[in-house]
Amino acid sequence: MRRLLVTAASSLTAVASLAAGPSTAYAAPATGAPSTTPVAQVPVRHSGDHLTVTVRNAGKGRDGTFELYCHPGGGSHSDPEGACAVVERNTRWGQDVFAPAARGGACTMQYGGPATARVTGTWAGRPVDATYDRRDGCAISRWDRMVPLLPDLGSTASS
Repeated sequence: MRRLLVTAASSLTAVASLAAGPSTAYAAPATGAPSTTPVAQVPVRHSGDHLTVTVRNAGKGRDGTFELYCHPGGGSHSDPEGACAVVERNTRWGQDVFAPAARGGACTMQYGGPATARVTGTWAGRPVDATYDRRDGCAISRWDRMVPLLPDLGSTASS
C-alpha cells in the first residue's frame, strides 16, 4: 500500500511540475512598444458537414450551385443557418435524411414544375448524393421538407 501511495504522489508531483513550467516561454518580450509583428489571418476551417447544392430550372435567382458548411455554418448558400437547421431537424437516427420517397406510396398526381436539385457532400460523417424534383405530390413534399436548403418554390412553380 505504501508503494502505491509513493508512486501516486511522485506521479502527481511530475504532472504538477510540467503544468507549472515557465509561463514566460510563450510571452512576448516586454519592451513597452507595441508589437510590429503582423498577425496571421487564419482561414476558417469547416470540420463539420459540407454539402453542395445544385439547383436547375427553379426560376430567376434560384438556380445555381451553392456550398453549405454546417458546424460551423457558412458557405455561399443564401441562408446557411436555416439550411443547416432544416437538415439537422430532419435527421433521424438510423434513417437517411436524403433518402428518396418510398416506392409504391400513394402520391397525388400534381406537377410542381421543372425544378431539379442535386445535393452532394457529407452529412453526419456519411456521403450524400441525392436528387430532388417536383414531378408529383410525394416529390413536392420531399422538396418542401428541405426548404431552405432547397429554394422555396411554393405554388409559383405549379402549372
